[in-house]
Amino acid sequence: MPEEVRHADQAVLLLLDGLGWDQFREHAALLPALDSMSSTSITTVAPTTTATALTSISTGLTPGEHGIVGYRVAFGTEIVNMLRWSSARGDRRHALVPRDVQAFTPFLGHAVPVVSQAELEHTAFSEAHLRGSRPVGYRAPSSIAPLVRAELAAGERFVYAYYGGIDKIAHERGFGEFYDAEIAAADRLVADLLAAVPAGTVLLVTADHGQVEVGRNIVRHSDDLLRMVALQSGEGRFRWLHARPGAEKDLIDAAVDEHGDTAWIVTRQQLLDEAWFGAAVSAPVMSRLGDVALVAREPVSFHDPADTGPFPLVCRHGSLTSAEVNVPLCSYLRN
Repeated sequence: MPEEVRHADQAVLLLLDGLGWDQFREHAALLPALDSMSSTSITTVAPTTTATALTSISTGLTPGEHGIVGYRVAFGTEIVNMLRWSSARGDRRHALVPRDVQAFTPFLGHAVPVVSQAELEHTAFSEAHLRGSRPVGYRAPSSIAPLVRAELAAGERFVYAYYGGIDKIAHERGFGEFYDAEIAAADRLVADLLAAVPAGTVLLVTADHGQVEVGRNIVRHSDDLLRMVALQSGEGRFRWLHARPGAEKDLIDAAVDEHGDTAWIVTRQQLLDEAWFGAAVSAPVMSRLGDVALVAREPVSFHDPADTGPFPLVCRHGSLTSAEVNVPLCSYLRN
């Protein structure tokens, strides 16, 4: 934890979704406010994806403990998108009760003010990872700094703020002109917060993951491999393959032969033995994992026809490359 925190009376944590350490350093000239703060690189969780990382931030737990172990997670034979809390069957909020799926109380039970988009306030994912907090919704990012300032003025000792613009633009546009414009806008938000916090307050800025530009580098599985696969879960750069009964060993061998040049091929048991999701993984959480994980080390994404969205993703994340797993932790104490 940064030294500034020890000397602060109040604290603000701003989460910039999708800003990795590598991207921060490569674009420092566009980020003068962030670059003026004390900063270091820290590692996020595996997989490097929003649903998993945000739940670890709010609970202080590993993915193996809180159970939100990816973007698309298997519950039996059903694959559920954890951000939308939906599957091919539609909304699953009543069938998969958020507080049952993620049973731990966020923020140690404190009613922390959470400054985030107003439309996220009552979603199932918010219930899973933010329940018990006090939503402070904004309609436009320009409202973040005034809302944070008001919470601090009211005596709140800790305020959590979330901004998702960088991740959205990276997914849709990739790196380039639009990305540069977006991170510059995010930096102005940081500058507004630096000006807004009163004396004795520390501002912390971090992220949930970084990004890799994949573009059209989509890897499709062969028909021979797919004949051994019952389900796919996870996401393009951390793709779980769920084997058909009796096909586990053959699937591992086939995955190594077919994808070993572009990905780390990891069995569920290896992942557990090496504590990728933390030292403790409960039986219910273990049941949500596949048999073989394809964890991309090259700038590629592994295709799953069921993993779709409104537009093709240009930048992606999920794997454990430096560009994805290393994120900034920036700090500034107002004197």
